[in-house]
Parts: sequence; C-alpha cells; structure tokens
Amino acid sequence: MNTSAILQSTEHRPYPLPKGPWIMTQRWSDLLFMHLPLAPEVLRPLIPSQIELDTFDGQAWVGIVPFRVSHASLRGLPPPPLLSHFPEINVRTYVTLRGIPGVYFFSLDAGSPLAVQIARTVFHLPYFSAQMHMEQQQETIHFQSQRNRIPKGTKGSPPAYEGLYHPNGPVFFAPRGTLEYWLTERYCLYTVTEKKWVYRVDIQHGPWPLQLAALTGRCNTMASAQGISLPDQPPLLHFAREQDVLFWPLRRIL
Repeated sequence: MNTSAILQSTEHRPYPLPKGPWIMTQRWSDLLFMHLPLAPEVLRPLIPSQIELDTFDGQAWVGIVPFRVSHASLRGLPPPPLLSHFPEINVRTYVTLRGIPGVYFFSLDAGSPLAVQIARTVFHLPYFSAQMHMEQQQETIHFQSQRNRIPKGTKGSPPAYEGLYHPNGPVFFAPRGTLEYWLTERYCLYTVTEKKWVYRVDIQHGPWPLQLAALTGRCNTMASAQGISLPDQPPLLHFAREQDVLFWPLRRIL
C-alpha cells in the first residue's frame, strides 16, 4: 500500500487533510453502494440531535454498502490474524457537523467477531458480529450476511442480506456538485456515545473509481432492523473495485 501517494492525492477532497499522523490502514474491495432517497423528516428522528442530517436538493439518503476489508493493520505493524480480512456490510446516512460532511452509521455487520469487539470498544461504533460469505465468480460478487443475534427490542429473525452484483459500465470519477460525489466522497464518520459525546474519525483515500452496477437482490432486512422503511423503488447502484484507506485517531468533537 503506497501511503505516500494516498496522502498526496487531495484535490478531490471537500476539505483539507486532518492534522496529525494517521494510525491505521484498510483496503476496501468489491463495494456495492446501494442508495435510496428518504424524506428528511423520516430520518431526522433516527440520528442523534447533536449532528445535522445532510441533504442533497432537499432529499436525505440511506445507503447499504457490502464489501470486503483486507490489509487492516495499525501503522508500522503487520496485519494481525483474524482481524485483517473479513466481509462487512453497513447501513448509513449522511450528516454534517460544523460544516464538515460525514457518514453516520446505523449499523455495521462484520464477519470477524474480534474486529467487531474492538471496533465497538475503541471507536464506539454500532458493530455486530454476523455469519458472512462473499465470493466472486467472474465479474459477479455473491454476498450473504446474517447477524448472530436479534437487535434489542425487536422480534423475528436477525437482520440479513443476500445479493449478487456486478459492475455494469466504465469507470468514472464523480464531478463535484453531483449526487454521486455527494454520496461517496466523504472523509469522516461521526458517532455518538451513550454519554452523548460526539466523536469523529477522519479518513483519506483517492477519488472513488465508480461504475454503474447491476444487482439481483434476494434478501435485505438490514435497514428495517434499524426502524427504517425503504421506499418501494429501485436503488441507485454503484460499484467500486478497490480503495486503499488511511484512518486517523478517534477525536471528540462535542
């Protein structure tokens, strides 16, 4: 992983690189961005009051993103066994705080129980352990996930996802001002603890090499498990083959 090149590629960012040294790397592979619009008044009650729901042309968006994590390691250390390679799927929306746009995660399911435990403890993120399977046949990715437990306060089966997806067009880089740029070119995440403290994790990577995507969905209860009712319409789909990512330390904002 060429970390120097990652740090030098900043023209696409909506704001400057964070100060201080980065602490961790990951490689994200075979990502599917599934996005659906929702009215802001529907999503606003589901995110903490300390952060502002971000909108594009007055519309809020929910994203569901399955992908593979690899090369996960702390700076200067080799990738640890059981922690460096695993599938993941997250449910997200887009927020802003003090003019800095970012991502807010409703849930993150991962195929590594140890990685889940560390992420929940260190980063205060809503990670959950899940049984996952991800394989590639030619250009098609088959992704399956089922959470190991039912969310607290709910009934029925644990949240699950299964789908087959593949790229369906040439690579492009989203221009500033477009919906695709607004959805994908975000360089921090926000999380709020039980004590109502707001933290931010900054990241850096190159511009997203996006492609249009095709999806055959078989099961998707990831959003409904968070109390989110998705609209009955086809999602906006994008594929990205690979992205090398740098992480900065968790930092308290409020």
